Amino acid sequence: MITIVDYGLGNLASIKNMIRKAGGRAEISSDPEAIRSADRLILPGVGHFAAGMANIRDRGLLPALNEIALEKGRPVLGICLGMQLMSRHSEEGNTGGLGWFDADIIRFRQDKLGGLKIPHMGWNEVKLKHVHPLFPERSAEERFYFVHSYHIRCDRQEDILATAHYGYDFTCAVSRNNIIGVQFHPEKSHRFGMEVMQRFIGWKQ
Repeated sequence: MITIVDYGLGNLASIKNMIRKAGGRAEISSDPEAIRSADRLILPGVGHFAAGMANIRDRGLLPALNEIALEKGRPVLGICLGMQLMSRHSEEGNTGGLGWFDADIIRFRQDKLGGLKIPHMGWNEVKLKHVHPLFPERSAEERFYFVHSYHIRCDRQEDILATAHYGYDFTCAVSRNNIIGVQFHPEKSHRFGMEVMQRFIGWKQ
């Protein structure tokens, strides 16, 4: 059973539906006790970083999230804003995050985009920096769906799992031990996203 964290932001039903199509079972919960007892966890998110952190704190979810990710070491997947919240700080709202990664969230630099618009929206290829149980060797045609105005900037190169290009290269996936985050939306990425979900369902730590 996968627990999808409901903190008031995110397309929860779409993620649950993709998990079902991928052969897994999921529940949506904002109960700290359900989060603490999860076999594996998905931290989704669409929207504003500061609002997301405020909702997590207001719903009393912060201790449970830290316990499941940092103490129990259960598999955790962050998607889009959910991944960004794993950082220590974001320019969006000038707000601190969960601090699971030594990283900051920054807005796309317009002067480096060569006329491209913000947000980055649409399909894009990703380039792996190292293999991972959720991302074994990938073929060049695999593409994922993005929609975001901010991206993660990591201190530790070893935390960078994959990059994508939008005007310049940016980190689009991070991993450390039992925690992985992706900027793109697997639940909107058709068969490539389904393969990621299938691997998360079967990921053993």
